[in-house]
Amino acid sequence: MKLTTTAALCLSILSANALASEPTEKDAIAMAERGAAYFKAHGKDELMKAITAKNPDFSQGSLYIDMRDIKSGIVLAHPHNPSIVGKDLTDVPDANGKKYRREIIELAAAKGKGWVDYMYKNPVTQKIEPKTTYILKVDDFVLEAGIYKK
Repeated sequence: MKLTTTAALCLSILSANALASEPTEKDAIAMAERGAAYFKAHGKDELMKAITAKNPDFSQGSLYIDMRDIKSGIVLAHPHNPSIVGKDLTDVPDANGKKYRREIIELAAAKGKGWVDYMYKNPVTQKIEPKTTYILKVDDFVLEAGIYKK
């Protein structure tokens, strides 16, 4: 199939926009902070419902927040993997053997916020990819918002 000059230009612009719209570390921090603000305004149960319902404030393609109990490690809410909600996966490693969930809990308890790197399934590509996640301790839980590294 041969593209016209106009069609080729449009495709080029669309491709550039798609690349430019990849979430950034600032986007991840902002999403976690939106989650914390939502919790303060509406409470824990409502935040869990909003995350599970894929509220666009908390789920935008490959960028989303999930929620974990800081003491037990139990997943409280996840927009793309409901099968792990209610489970303690603290010591289940990623594809490279890293117990990143334990690192998330330990970092949240020690510093209240920070970044953790690991491998995880991208909900957009459906592939295991390198991910960096911003964690934010709020009350007795941790909000996690991550971006996939290219």
